[in-house]
This record gives sequence, C-alpha cells and structure tokens, in this order.
Amino acid sequence: MDKRILIIVFALLLSTVVGFAQSEKVKVVEDFVPCSINQQGKQFPQVNSEGRVRAQIAAPEALKVQLDIGGVKYDMVKDANGVWTGESGPQDEGFHYYQLNIDGASVPDPGTKYFYGAGRWGSGIEIPASDREFYALKDVPHGLVCENIYFSKITNSFRRCFVYTPAGYEKDAKTRYPVLYLQHGSFEDETGWPGQGHANLILDNLIAEQKAVPMIIVMDNGYAYKPQDGETTGRPASVFEDVMITEIIPMIDARFRTKADRNNRAIAGLSMGANQTMRIIMNNLDTFSNYGGFSGTSNYPSSDEIDPVTFLDGKFNDGNTLNKQIDVFWLGLGTKEPKPFPGSVGAFRKMMDKQGIDYVYYESEGTAHEWLTWRRSLYQYAQLIFQNKK
Repeated sequence: MDKRILIIVFALLLSTVVGFAQSEKVKVVEDFVPCSINQQGKQFPQVNSEGRVRAQIAAPEALKVQLDIGGVKYDMVKDANGVWTGESGPQDEGFHYYQLNIDGASVPDPGTKYFYGAGRWGSGIEIPASDREFYALKDVPHGLVCENIYFSKITNSFRRCFVYTPAGYEKDAKTRYPVLYLQHGSFEDETGWPGQGHANLILDNLIAEQKAVPMIIVMDNGYAYKPQDGETTGRPASVFEDVMITEIIPMIDARFRTKADRNNRAIAGLSMGANQTMRIIMNNLDTFSNYGGFSGTSNYPSSDEIDPVTFLDGKFNDGNTLNKQIDVFWLGLGTKEPKPFPGSVGAFRKMMDKQGIDYVYYESEGTAHEWLTWRRSLYQYAQLIFQNKK
C-alpha cells in the first residue's frame, strides 16, 4: 500500500479515537438540580449526581468566561443571547468555595449566597454528602445564634462573636450551660462556623438525639492585633490569646448563663484555629479542660521529630500530669488532606504516643482540608465533651 495512503488511514483512525475519547470525556449525566445554597429563586449554579457543578451567567460583551473551582478553570460557552454556560469535573462531596473568571477578572457567581473564605466574600457550592443528615435542617427544637458586639481594649477596636444557645435556653432562667469556644481557619472569620460550618444545626440534631450535652458555643474572630503607632512592615504579632482569656471569656460568663469553671469549658479550632486553640489551652489549663484540633495541631516542620522538652515550653513533657488535667484531647484529619497537614499531625501524634498522653484520633473518609472534614469533626468532638467531669 502507498505510504501516503497509510498515513491518511492512520490519521483518520487517530482522529476517530481522539474524537471518541473527547466525547467520552465531556459526557455528563443530565440530572442537574439547583444547588441547595443558591440565592432565592436562582436556578444556577446546579449540581448533578456525579458531583459536577454547572454555572451560568449573562455576559454578552465578554470574550472568555471560566468556572474556577478546586484549583481548576473550566471554559464556559456563550449562546446566541450572550449567556455563558459550563460545568466542572466531578467534585468531592461537601462545601467548596469557587468563582467565575470573566476576561481575566475573578468575580463571585451572582446565583449563590456569599461566604467569607480565602480572604474575601465569594461564592460557595454544596455537593450533597452521603452523610449530610447530621447537619441537615430538621424538625427538632432549634437553638438561637446571636451576634454579640463588644469593644476590645486590647485591640482598641469593636469586635464581634456569634453565640449559639441551645433550644430552651431563653425559657429556663436558672439552668447554666458549659461553653465550647470554636474557632475558624486562616482567611476566614467568625461567620464560618455558623455559616458554612452549620455548627448550630449539628448541635441542634445532636442534642435532640441526646448524643451531646446542651451547650453554648462561642465563635469569635481569630485575627486580633494591637494598634500600631506609625509605619509598620508586615503583620503585627497576634494578641488573640489575650483577647480570649481577658476579654471574651469574662464577657461570655457575664452575659450568658454559663458554668464558669474549667471543667465546663472546651476549646477547638480548625487549621489555623487548631494552632491558636492549642496554644490557648496549654497556656491556660486552669481555664479549659477539653481540646479539639480539626486538621491541625501547632506549627512546626512536619519532617522534624517533636521534642516534648522544648515544644510549647515543655507543656507536653509530663504525660501523666496532662492526662489528669485534660478530659478530652481530640484530633481529626481528612484522609485526603494535602501537605503539610498529614505530616505535622502525624509527628504530633508520635510525640503524644511517646509521652503516654491519652487522645482521640478521628479520620474523615474521603475529605480534604475543607468544611465537610470540619463538620464531621465537630459532630464527633461535641459528643465527647462535658460527658465525664473530673
């Protein structure tokens, strides 16, 4: 056979194979439904049973529009009316931040509710999780979440926290409650846990099922700095620990019916918040008796072996004493967490094991550094605290 014919035949076969592969690649299940956290009446974005996200936006003058989610940008296609539509690849179940990119400018999707994350207010998408019932809105008694504004003398600024009180709090003027201080992660704020974290719904459901002790939850902003005089370079040192101990806790004990002792206080946080809350409890064991670290512990190189003599000024050097002081020491991590979290948490656990320190370790199956990991962590942690007082 002529070489030219062979080349033509080969080219036709190759184009057929490539075309078939591409058609298979873009084939999606057409069972998209509006996302559960869309703005009222908005039909987009949508999610299908594969976990794909389909977005749509009218931008007739735009030259290029992309859906930006999970670190990947997906090209969208414009129709005759100037409406762009496109979908992502399958996403992990749970909550994800995302945005649209219009001619190089990243903007929120006007179809979704907005959430504070990645250092900005932006879009969020909810991929239905197989175990979403534990944070679902159900027909059970619901607590209240109030916005609590206060002035901080330490930061010389007004601050706020959100406070969850369990169902029945306002009816019974005598009952007092233990308190969980619950912190967000980096580039997020005090809206994270009552918003994308669903902390109130998780506790409503747990309390209704009698799986958790009724408790108050305080969710404050972990970014706190002293006012600076003159020009400064870089971010000043955090004073959040001082704000927590000398301002937030006394304020909460004064404004709410709390059980104001260490046995009835717990603290927990995710990522950056795990680091902050660990330092707070270890420096204030007379104030707290329970710790929860969600996707984090404390900052140190994950490749290093932790020396308990020097780590956090030797706070973990005496395991026997620490076991008597802490009721619940809890660690949680997603099985798909990126570096450095598995390494750093793993190094911390090795140090804890070496010191004979009691702790609970939980793995969230199939989740990464994301809100489904942290929702599951709160669900597990809340069932253990305040159950057995020392």
